[in-house]
Amino acid sequence: MMASPFVSAFAKRNLHYGWVVVAATFLTMLVTAGAVGAPGVFIVPLEKEFGWKTSEISSALAIRFVLFGLMGPFAAAFMNRFGVRRIVLTALTIVATVLAASLAMAQLWQLVLLWGIGVGLGTGLTAMVLGATVATRWFAERRGLVMGMLSASTATGQLIFLPLLAKMTALYGWRVSLCFICLMIAIAAAVVFFLMRDRPADIGLPPYGAKDVVPTPAHSESFTVLLATPLVVLKEAAGTAAFWVLFATFFICGLSTNGLIQTHFIALCGDYGLASVTAASVLAMMGMFDFFGTIGSGWLSDRFDNRWLLFWYYGLRGLSLLYLPYTDFTFYGLSLFAMFYGLDWIATVPPTVKLTTRYFGAEKTNVVFGWIFAGHQLGAATAAYGAGFTRTEFSTYLPAFFAAGVACIVAAVLVLSLEKAPRMAVLDAKTV
Repeated sequence: MMASPFVSAFAKRNLHYGWVVVAATFLTMLVTAGAVGAPGVFIVPLEKEFGWKTSEISSALAIRFVLFGLMGPFAAAFMNRFGVRRIVLTALTIVATVLAASLAMAQLWQLVLLWGIGVGLGTGLTAMVLGATVATRWFAERRGLVMGMLSASTATGQLIFLPLLAKMTALYGWRVSLCFICLMIAIAAAVVFFLMRDRPADIGLPPYGAKDVVPTPAHSESFTVLLATPLVVLKEAAGTAAFWVLFATFFICGLSTNGLIQTHFIALCGDYGLASVTAASVLAMMGMFDFFGTIGSGWLSDRFDNRWLLFWYYGLRGLSLLYLPYTDFTFYGLSLFAMFYGLDWIATVPPTVKLTTRYFGAEKTNVVFGWIFAGHQLGAATAAYGAGFTRTEFSTYLPAFFAAGVACIVAAVLVLSLEKAPRMAVLDAKTV
């Protein structure tokens, strides 16, 4: 395997191979972010070409968000059983296949099948659960920083892809943009194939910051038991108040980010006379601020009370969403919005993962966080459809943005109800 020379080279320089795994994971999540965010660029072109309503297109995108989230816990179980590398390659193959097939779509049901179900299932296997799995397996120290870096890949994907996709779509059409995404997925798959490893023990290493090699757990359960494992963990976690607080706040996180801004921001700006390329550039600006904000959040989450970090993140996000309608959609006003909103777009992820580990234990983090992330995507689906519905029925997106802003203020208060220091990880007595 190509990874062997890299393992030796890093060992000679006293560098941990976990950073190579982080780089491969970053690229995977970056490209996946491009695939997830691309439909936001294509809403208006699809309306013009096929005559579909915004609410109809949004229904397909809502299905994608639901599946994207619900796949998380099962993706975590699959990674535990079959390995990260194999699951990531499967996911990238699914996404590339359905995107390529969508080049020939002409009916609304095909949009729902391909972009709703297909992309939802494929990207769900490489969602934030992938980052949480890599961070907790490969790093005993600096987990918050690593999770911040991997979370920032979503912002970086937006920063790189959306303005480029908007420009390509304006010049050559949305099909050319889709072909470009498929090419990037193929590149990411090659990197994962050659460089990814499942666990540090596979190459005889302890996790970064640890002294002892952690043996690979033995898995002999049947496929039926494997599918049931996330449901068993959910039943155990659902008996705690901490789970429901994290689930509810992450629901609001998805409601106020992916489902709203990522899906509808370009169309919203179009309603106020801004070209799609200009609107995508504002999104890219958000991505730039979020890249630094999320990495900074990871650094902060290793050092400060994660509850208070989430309080400030949700509170500032809520205020920025309430401010958006008053920007008059000028370059200056949108720039201020992009800065304040962008700084904590995905900054909520590292503290949420750290709190999940604190309450439920490191070995269960990826499965429990998978269910919490499912809440995130249910919120995203609610906003994706709800905002499209308000635009179709009332000719404006603004009610959805005001509602999301108020919900963020509620989340800021709710997160402070968590215990500061739980006596023990809730699920430590059980194994997955």
